[in-house]
Order: sequence, then C-alpha cells, then structure tokens
Amino acid sequence: MNDSSEETPRLTTVERAQALLDQDMAITEKIDQGAQLDDAIDPGNLTDSAEGHPEQVRMRVAKRALMLKEGIEPYPVHLDVTDRIEDVRRKYQDRLEPGQETEDVVGIAGRVLFLRNGGGLCFVQLAAGDGTRIQGMVSKREIGADSLKRFKQLVDLGDHLYLRGRVVASKTGELSVFATEWNIAAKALQPLPALHKELTEEQRTRKPYLAMIADEDVRAMVRRRSKAVSSLRRTFEDHDFMEVETPMLQTVHGGAAARPFTTHMNAFDIDLYLRIAPELFLKRCLVGGIERVFEINRDFRNEGVDATHAPEFTMLEAYQAYGTYDTIGELTKELIQKAAMATAGSLTVTLKDGSQYDFGGDWHQISMYESLSESLGEEITPQTSVDHLRTIADKLGLEEEPAENHGKLVEHLWEHFWQDKLYEPTFVRDFPVETSPLVKAHRTKPGVVEKWDLYVRGFELATGYSELNDPVVQRQRFVEQAKMASRGDVEAMDIDEDFLEALGVGMPPAGGMGMGIDRLLIALTGASIRETITFPLVKPLV
Repeated sequence: MNDSSEETPRLTTVERAQALLDQDMAITEKIDQGAQLDDAIDPGNLTDSAEGHPEQVRMRVAKRALMLKEGIEPYPVHLDVTDRIEDVRRKYQDRLEPGQETEDVVGIAGRVLFLRNGGGLCFVQLAAGDGTRIQGMVSKREIGADSLKRFKQLVDLGDHLYLRGRVVASKTGELSVFATEWNIAAKALQPLPALHKELTEEQRTRKPYLAMIADEDVRAMVRRRSKAVSSLRRTFEDHDFMEVETPMLQTVHGGAAARPFTTHMNAFDIDLYLRIAPELFLKRCLVGGIERVFEINRDFRNEGVDATHAPEFTMLEAYQAYGTYDTIGELTKELIQKAAMATAGSLTVTLKDGSQYDFGGDWHQISMYESLSESLGEEITPQTSVDHLRTIADKLGLEEEPAENHGKLVEHLWEHFWQDKLYEPTFVRDFPVETSPLVKAHRTKPGVVEKWDLYVRGFELATGYSELNDPVVQRQRFVEQAKMASRGDVEAMDIDEDFLEALGVGMPPAGGMGMGIDRLLIALTGASIRETITFPLVKPLV
C-alpha cells in the first residue's frame, strides 16, 4: 500500500499534550523575540502543528505571552473586587435616568460575554456567576490612549475582567460602570460557544461548565439542587435526625439489589466494592444508639443508563428507631413537599414542558397484590405458583429475566400494568418477601413485607420499609440471596456476617427510607437525570 494512503498514527495522550505545549512555547518565544501577534501564531513559523491549537486559541496564547512580556499578570492573585455585579444591579436598577451619572465608585469582576470596540469608547458586558449582567464602558478620556489600546488588543470574549469606576446610566439607559481602571482577572484561552445558539446535548453533557455559562436553565438546576438538599437537611434537623457518613469502599456489597462496581486495594491486597447503598452501615448506627440517622451519599451501580438511571448517583437514606413504614412514609411526604416549597415556592411546581404538577393534598395508596389482581381479573397472592405466574407473563409477551422467582415475577407483572400509569403521588404498598430481603414481614399478610415504593409521574421516586431486625430471619434471607446468586442473579446480596453480628447486639424496630436526589430533581423539574446531575458520566471520545 502506498504510504500516502496510510492513516496518520494517532498520538498518545502524552504525545498530544507535549505537541500542544511545544506550540505554546514556540508562540511565547516568538513574542519574546518581538514578533507581532499575527506573526507569532502563523503556522509557518511554528513547529509541526498537525495536533496543534486552533487559530483562535493560538491568538489567545500569544496575548497571554505578550502580557507576561510586558509585566502584566494574566492570572493575578488578587484584585480589588469590592462589589458584586448582582448587588450593583439590585441597588441601582431602574433608579437612574438615561445619561445620569453618580459619584459612587465600585470594583466589579465578571466574564466578558459581549465586546464592542469603538474609536474612543468601548462597551463590554460582564456576567456574574449567576448570570446577572452589567455593562462596562471603557473610554480614552478616562483611562488614556495607551490603556485603551491595550484593552482593545488583549481583551477577548470569555475573559474574566475587572473594572473599577463610577456607576452611571448610558445614554440609552443601560446601567453601566464607567471604568477608570481595568485588568484581566483570568485570560481565557478557549473561546466560548456561540451564546445566541442553543447548546447541543453533546456540549451540555461533555462540557457542563460551558452550559453553566451559556444556559440559565443549567444554572437554575444547580441552584434548585442545592436548595432541595438544604431543605432536606433542615427537615431532618427539625425532626432531630443526625447526619453521618458511611464507607464508600466496602468488603461486602449489600443494602440493595444491584450489580456493584469492583476495585482492588493494593495495601490490603483485597477486592472491594463501591457502595451500592449505605443501608447496612446506617442500621449499625441504630444498633449503636443513634436512633434517628440519615446520610446523603454517592452510590454506584454497574447497571444500565436511561432517563432515570445513572451509574453514579446521589442517594438519601434515613432510619428512625421505633418507626414503621407508615411513619417513615409521612416523613418522606414532608421531605418532598418542603423541597418543592424551597425550590419552587409552592407545592405546585412547573415542569420543563410547561405543565404543572401538584405535590399537595392526600397522596394515593394502593396494594401491589390487590392492584395486580385487579388488572389480571384474577386473584394473585403470595401463594400463587411460579409456574402460573410464568404462564401469565408468557401470554402477555413479557421477556423472562434470569433467576426469576415468585417475587420478581409479581413485580415484573405489576410494572407491566401499573408503573407508567401512576401519575399522581402514589405509595405502592406490601411487596413480595423474595425481593425485599432487608424488610420486616407484614404484621397480618403472610408472604408479604412492609415496604412501599413511591411513584411520581410514572417513575419510582422513593422507597420505605419497616426494617427487619431479627438476626435469625436476616440470616435466612441472606442465605436465600446467596442461593439466588448461585443461580445467576447478579443483583443478589452477599452474606454480611459483620452486619448479622451487629443485629445480634440488638437493633430497635425502625422505619427506613431511601430516595434518589437526582430523581427528586426530576420530579420537581421534569428534567432528565443527566440534566439534574451537574457533571454526568459520559463515555470518553476515542
């Protein structure tokens, strides 16, 4: 094959980084030797640039080099920022007539989102981190010809810029800072995306920092998430709960039915699991006498990715001694309603599509077995055989999953009929024992456990239990889980002897709940899970 037809070998990560660094240094050397900006970035004057910077980046690198040559720090440690853009706008908005000037001097800094360089007067729009904007006016009259020339030469869109000057209103009435001093606070080497165009999904997920700059909805989601989490903590504090932290690396995976991520610890030469749930450690807290405990934690499950599932997510779990799945259900309702008030100011929230959703009023409650029986037109009980359930599933055309038992088949059938139909907040109660190995048996219904799942707009938002605290029954459940794992169930739990020993010390009866923070934001906003996670995991580009 002719060499010219062969594909150029792809550089390794280190080789590419070195090539870019070599180009940076070559541009800097040209500037130090007295070259003009355009000449310094000319590819003909640089080393091999096959893996080099785009022209815009080369120009910004050259401007950085020029600043350093002239003794101007492109990334100063400190600037005299005395005022926030938000505060200046709040104080003066609609209080100045067009052309009116004040003697009030402020020192502000923000990112440059608009720049218009005129003859003796330049206009720049600065944005605070929350998106609040203000205009800066830079004139030859105030700062001198040389400084204005440097401003035009060095300042680019995306730079962080410091302005000090008087608060005025422009002739068109725009609130402005008339600069007597300016400095670049941080030189941006990468250009911003076109702010008048909507970002692609690829840009949003791979470069969320750009989305934060360009999209108010993204910034709003970050604020809503923070407010929701703060609200949850306040509600727990009001109920005398204590927040704790539990291990993220665990020797035994448990606390939920899920496939774990595995890793290896060199110091101990042992395999470990990334936490799939904090449940078993929080229950140890109950044993230790912390009777009201919660944790907002990062969990990891090596499973599929869709609109409501992510491999890394934030989970809230809470346990209350001497509670039940009824009392923890009331607490969960309060947590969600107060989070809605904190993020939306109302129990009726406006979703992304413009529709409204009401978290107020009484929430529905249905029984899993009774609602399934209603849909099938025949009674299904914990005693219904696996073979009969499989026959029903086959008639409905449901795909069989590995190692399906009575409980999994019942849930599989129930989801077929009900899961996406529960629009209003609904507690689905009383689950099969086989799918709930950490839950206490129902007080009056054999073969059923005291568990609920809370559904909102067709997806599961939270789950709650009357917690199993009998060590003998718990061991029996763990053994059944281990047998299920041996039959191919990759989500079955391991036997955790340390946890069983802790239960043997004595855990008080308790109610417990778990809720995904990401799913809570989905419920409150109507966004997808990727939109609720500030930095979602994405597959690297090869």
